Amino acid sequence: MNLNADSTTPIYVQIADWIENEILADRLTTDGKVFSQYQLAEMFNINPATAGKGLTILLESNILYKKRGLGMFVQEGAKELILAKRRDEKLSMLAKEIVLEAKRLFVSDEELINLIKKVQREG
Repeated sequence: MNLNADSTTPIYVQIADWIENEILADRLTTDGKVFSQYQLAEMFNINPATAGKGLTILLESNILYKKRGLGMFVQEGAKELILAKRRDEKLSMLAKEIVLEAKRLFVSDEELINLIKKVQREG
């Protein structure tokens, strides 16, 4: 993964999102050890404190847990937690933006639904 330094999304949030994506893709599994802040810093050529901030987000969200002296690990149920969070937050936000834009463009509900179905079929 490449971090986007020009993005409005802070680097530490991009790190947290990347780890979440690794969990969703089953490359990090329950009780699996997660990269340390120093490993992440080296992988992405960033400050260890920035990487640590990304890990802290996941720790506070109960996606990761800490074992003293051993590092951080994936919490049981983390994948389901991430899926629920993204459905509630990201997907809802995107849906609101799409509906708002459709209203601006005078797109009917039926046209919008057909467009979404078409995009979904195309993958």
